[in-house]
Amino acid sequence: MEELSLALDLIGTFVFAPSGALAGVKRGLDLFGVLVLSFVAANSGGITRDLLIGAVPPAAFHDLRYLGISAFAGLVTFYFAQVIVRLSNAVLLFDAAGLAFFAVAGASKALDHGVSPVMAVVLGMVTGIRGGMARDVLLTDIPTVLRAELYAVAALLAAAAVVVGHLLQLPVAPVTILALILCFGLRVMAIRYRWQLPVAKFAKQTDSAQKLGTIPRNTDHHTS
Repeated sequence: MEELSLALDLIGTFVFAPSGALAGVKRGLDLFGVLVLSFVAANSGGITRDLLIGAVPPAAFHDLRYLGISAFAGLVTFYFAQVIVRLSNAVLLFDAAGLAFFAVAGASKALDHGVSPVMAVVLGMVTGIRGGMARDVLLTDIPTVLRAELYAVAALLAAAAVVVGHLLQLPVAPVTILALILCFGLRVMAIRYRWQLPVAKFAKQTDSAQKLGTIPRNTDHHTS
């Protein structure tokens, strides 16, 4: 299980890092900024997971492969940004794949460290979504997970599939493959058909009502 988690982590790092680097390129950051975003997007989830389960220091801090993979992806994205931007659909697919690998790796490593099944599912989801959240926060954007089509839900289902397979003592390899396909497939379908959870309408309704004059505005005046 530990070797499987490491392999999934490294693959996830490789396919997720370009999303951070490309976001930095689009914002006009310099090379250092792009490399930072590449590392943050690819490793924040794993670092958070490792800290929560007591696997310290986190793997990304003592295994140079994580840094090397992130830096390589960042450099390639920085110098070939124009080509990568044209492949926007491919970037979305890489992002979906990274989400799947990290969610499965997070749940697997949590189980390997004796975490309860429910919290293993939560940690799998956190591992999948944390990197994107950190990337968006650094760029002062609303995190994708709070507004995108079934982002966290896909990670949650993948992690749940891993945990259920573990509880039923099913073979690890088929369960892992199924969980990866489940997360990746759901995320891709959600992007294609714009599936998403219900969106809050209160703010829009309030703005519309104020424009129509149905909501009184603050008319208090201070007099001396």
